[in-house]
Amino acid sequence: MEGKLTVYFDEPFWVGVFERCDNGKLSVCKITFGAEPKEQEIYAFLLRHYTELRFSREVNIDKRKAADNPKRRQKNARKQMEQTGIGTRSQRALQMQLEQNKQERKVKSREQKLADKRRIFEIKQQKKREKHRGR
Repeated sequence: MEGKLTVYFDEPFWVGVFERCDNGKLSVCKITFGAEPKEQEIYAFLLRHYTELRFSREVNIDKRKAADNPKRRQKNARKQMEQTGIGTRSQRALQMQLEQNKQERKVKSREQKLADKRRIFEIKQQKKREKHRGR
């Protein structure tokens, strides 16, 4: 039996996808962590709650031969990390947060400018009234 756990950020939570292969059959389980988990927390979670995980139905898979060359394994692991895009979702979430902050800043600055214009107009009006008060 083989197992593989992939942890990635899926907009507000960190999610883990646990895949287990047994005799050419694949079953998958999704785990929601919340805050970014550390390796020790993930390991402890799997030890404590592995029996409680609800895996999907088993699906037949084609078993590929593993590369024996360690450099090739490293290259394949790097490619796999790039393909899954673990960091891209978190980067997109950060970008969206920056855009939202930018929009809020624009709205606040616009309101502040309007308030300043109104205040200056009221001051000018008050000065005009004071000038004409005596006549």
